[in-house]
Amino acid sequence: MELNPEKYSKIPLSRFFLLLPALLITLFSGCTVSYKFTGASTQGLNTVSIQYFQNRASLVQPGLSQVLTDALIDKCKSQTNLKTVNGIGDANFEGEISDYNTRPLTVAADAQAAMNRFSISVKVKFVNSVDPDLSFEQTFSRYEDYNSNLDLSQVEKDLTDKIVEMIVEDIFNQAFVNW
Repeated sequence: MELNPEKYSKIPLSRFFLLLPALLITLFSGCTVSYKFTGASTQGLNTVSIQYFQNRASLVQPGLSQVLTDALIDKCKSQTNLKTVNGIGDANFEGEISDYNTRPLTVAADAQAAMNRFSISVKVKFVNSVDPDLSFEQTFSRYEDYNSNLDLSQVEKDLTDKIVEMIVEDIFNQAFVNW
């Protein structure tokens, strides 16, 4: 089957150049779509403030308050476009470390603990001044288990880092990821 080019009408070159600007304007001035792969929704918010989280747990780990506060600040800076302010922002986090403990989890045949559970709890008050319905007060708790043959001091730093990361993720998701 042979194609006969004479059968097909051609757009005159002058008409093409008249249509080209209209096509380009339509193409480049259309709707824009932006994606945030974090899923964070900060619509209407411009600033965020994170108050220092005091350690009110019965067992106080020096430096944990600063680690938790800094981790939440870093999360908000890296996952949102909100400006961090020292006063009270459009979104404000405050709270305290309410629990920090380790306890036996399972007991072996010789009545000794085989596994221990290390846990941290943080009470958080989040205020969204733009949409107060998204504000909350909630306690976030996470834990990690470790072998009882190990002393807590041997694993405490690593476990604390893991738990703080999980708690910060939970706090951030509750505040900004509205699935």
